[in-house]
Amino acid sequence: MHDMSFEVNLQIRASIDRARELETRTHSLKNYVESRLDGLHHSIKLPAQGQTEYLTDFLTRYIDHVPDFIEALVELAKSAGIYQFLKKLIDIAQSYFASPPELVSNHGGLHALIDEAYLAHRLMEEVNDRIMMNCGIPLVPMDMTLSNIVVHHLIGDEFANELDLAVHYSVEVFFEDDRIIKNAPFNDYIRLHKAEGWNDLLHEWPCLAGDSSIKLNLENRPDPASFH
Repeated sequence: MHDMSFEVNLQIRASIDRARELETRTHSLKNYVESRLDGLHHSIKLPAQGQTEYLTDFLTRYIDHVPDFIEALVELAKSAGIYQFLKKLIDIAQSYFASPPELVSNHGGLHALIDEAYLAHRLMEEVNDRIMMNCGIPLVPMDMTLSNIVVHHLIGDEFANELDLAVHYSVEVFFEDDRIIKNAPFNDYIRLHKAEGWNDLLHEWPCLAGDSSIKLNLENRPDPASFH
């Protein structure tokens, strides 16, 4: 990455580093998690011991994952010859950190970055879903759905729904130019991965999996599902 997206990603990583330093002094994220434990949705299953630490660690990795997946998306788009079509998507994802919407400005430190990370991850989830619906395959081999559900419940339905609405508008802005999914390089990219899957990308694509002890029980799923 040798363009503005690289510089913005450096700024995002720097803001995460500053928030981590602030957290070591204030423990505001840890305190917030602790205050939310009793009100978590019944579907979220945490280990019996160390719940605050587990959930705080998950949220920190959830935040860290954003610049990683943006960087991977830029590299993927450039190598596939579709960067010009995905640049708007990359810009939107980065803008959530670089110039966050006013509705997330009431928090500070890592606590604020949860909201910004949620916006970026929900954006990719919605874009993946839209392209899956139109093309039969997602844009990237990244499924944050279960993680996003956990974060949605953690920050509360009312506020999360406001963030979801902001994401909805962003998705509409991205897809207002339907040439994105009608150009030849993009269709070549879709055909390639429909035929060959994602094996060539999975070892390069950032994953949030880790060794999480958080489980999510969803209706219509016979077994509790670990989220990644």
